[in-house]
Amino acid sequence: MPVVETTTAPYARTVRTESGGPGLLLAHGAGGSVETNFGTVLEELAARFSVVGVDYPGTGDTPRADEPLRLDELADQLVAAADAEGLETFAVLGYSLGGNVAVRIASRHPERVTALVLTATFARASNRLELLGGLWRQLAERDERELTASLLVPLAVNPAVLDGLTPAQVDQLVRDTAGSVPPGTADHVALLEGADLRSEIAALDVPSLVIATTEDLLVPLPLQRELADVLPGARLAELSTGHLPFAERPAEWAALVSDFLRATEER
Repeated sequence: MPVVETTTAPYARTVRTESGGPGLLLAHGAGGSVETNFGTVLEELAARFSVVGVDYPGTGDTPRADEPLRLDELADQLVAAADAEGLETFAVLGYSLGGNVAVRIASRHPERVTALVLTATFARASNRLELLGGLWRQLAERDERELTASLLVPLAVNPAVLDGLTPAQVDQLVRDTAGSVPPGTADHVALLEGADLRSEIAALDVPSLVIATTEDLLVPLPLQRELADVLPGARLAELSTGHLPFAERPAEWAALVSDFLRATEER
C-alpha cells in the first residue's frame, strides 16, 4: 500500500514524551477522550513510552465536526499528531472504537506501525452492537444524557461490580456518567454503522495483542475473540473486567500493554 501523506493535526492532543522511549499512540473509544479512557494508565505508559493521543471531534478540547466523521480522518490525524511530535514509528493502543482507528492506522501507514494492542474492541459490528449503537446515537443526538447513561452503565460496567453497589451508588454512577457524555458522542457512535474491518485486519502483518474484557456486555467476549482469530498471529490475553478496564483494573491493563510492547521491542 502506498505511503499516505499527513498534514498538520488540528485535533487537541495529549503528549507525554519526556521518557524518550518508543512511540505509542492512543486511540480512544466512542464517547470517550484520551483523559477518560487512558487517564488512569497514562503515567505508567509515559514512564516507558513517548505517548501521543488526540481527542476526536466533539470531545476534550477538539471542536465538534461540521461533517460526518470518517475512520480514515481519525487515523490520519492521530498519525499527524505523531508527526508533529517527531515520532517516526510507533505502536498503537486502541480502546473500543479506537481499535478500529488503530487498525486503519496500520493499514494506511504500515511502514510506521511497530505493534498493535487492541482492547475491548471488534473486527465487525454485530447486529446486536449495531442495534445498541443506533439507540445510543439517537439518545446522544437528542442530548438525553441520563437516558444515555442508563443505557450504557449496565452494558459497560462489570455485572458483578454493578450488582455490588447500593441503589444510591448506582444513581450516582448514572449521574456521573451522564455528566461525562461529550457533545460529539453521536458522531463517534455513527462509525459503528456497517463497521466490518475483517478483510482489512486479515491483511495486516504487525505484532499484535488483543486484550479481551471477559465480563463485557457492550462488546461481548465472542466478538473480541473473533477479532483475535482474524488478526494474523495475534496473541490473545483476557482481562476479567467489563468494558471499562481503565476503571476496574488499570494496573493490570497497563502491565499487559507494557509487557507485550517490551517483548516486541526485544525481538
